[in-house]
Amino acid sequence: MAAARRMLSLLLPLAWARPAGCADPPDGGWLAGSVPEEERCTVERADASLTYSLFLQRFAFSRPVILRGVTDNSAFRALCTREKLLAAFGTRSVRLSTANTYSYRKDTLYFFGDNNFTEWGPLLQQYLPPPFRIPGTSPAYSFGIAGSGSGVPFHWHGPGYSEVIFGRKRWFLYPPDMTPHFHPNETTLAWLHHTYPALPPAQRPLECTLRPGEVLYFPDRWWHATLNLDTSVFISTFLG
Repeated sequence: MAAARRMLSLLLPLAWARPAGCADPPDGGWLAGSVPEEERCTVERADASLTYSLFLQRFAFSRPVILRGVTDNSAFRALCTREKLLAAFGTRSVRLSTANTYSYRKDTLYFFGDNNFTEWGPLLQQYLPPPFRIPGTSPAYSFGIAGSGSGVPFHWHGPGYSEVIFGRKRWFLYPPDMTPHFHPNETTLAWLHHTYPALPPAQRPLECTLRPGEVLYFPDRWWHATLNLDTSVFISTFLG
């Protein structure tokens, strides 16, 4: 499913008006959400001391990891404030689409695929992806802006990274051999309210909330679902 819309009409409901003459706010001008955050994080973290060889040995083919400090995307982040995006792209049309293993009623739309990446190049070229590559793959970007309470239900695909630029995004992950219990037409927020509380400890997913500057790596075929706690700006690097 895809829909062409003007960037201006998409971003205005997700932001608050910044008074003239003020510096860019820390949250980029995006609306904070009311979805509660779970403090528990069961995904391993690593910092800039992680070497490529250790990444391949411990994470690339076996389990997720949250990376911090491996790249500096402050320049890209400065371009992703609500005001900067509206100034640069507010009058342009974008094709919004959903990509998922299953079909469901869509509640999150992504800037992905059928767009003129030459036109958007000045923005996307400023992004620095994580330095760790999976042998035999090449990267493809998916840039997203989503409102609080939205997200993508459980699905799987190849390996990749996802970095939060503004806002907070909660992740739930299961290994390939542990299919989660969910309905493909149920949102992640509904799953969190109806199914998650009844899960016994052994059936709980790996989970964590990502904040700006944090990057999640997920291996090939790992099930994952997302929930945007705030209006979130994020970019994923799919390794195909």
